[in-house]
Amino acid sequence: MGELATAFKEIMTAFDRQDFAALRTMLAPDGQGVDEITRRWLRDADEIGAYFDQLAGSVDDVSTTVSDLEERTWGEVGLVTCWLDQSYTLDGEPQKVSAPTSVVLRRVDGEWRAALIHSVPLPEN
Repeated sequence: MGELATAFKEIMTAFDRQDFAALRTMLAPDGQGVDEITRRWLRDADEIGAYFDQLAGSVDDVSTTVSDLEERTWGEVGLVTCWLDQSYTLDGEPQKVSAPTSVVLRRVDGEWRAALIHSVPLPEN
């Protein structure tokens, strides 16, 4: 497992623990992502922070499995692609997500930080 895969797995481990303070330090200052619950883009640190605050009050029992992971690096930028299976409880209702996922990381102060996390949840067959 390379540096990018390690960084991504640390992000997912912090997410599963709901350690949002740690997650904030693992994101690039201008990081972006998608909120699958409200189905919208999160395009800056304030929106991502509000998303974490929302999750803290409504999501429990998060468990993420990552498979088919591949990483590529181009200097100070890298890409992780993988398949993400996640289960959690949202407002008391069990949820499952299965999604091809792309994560763009870049070096910030010598550390790999997520600049973009994008998953495309697919319905079960």
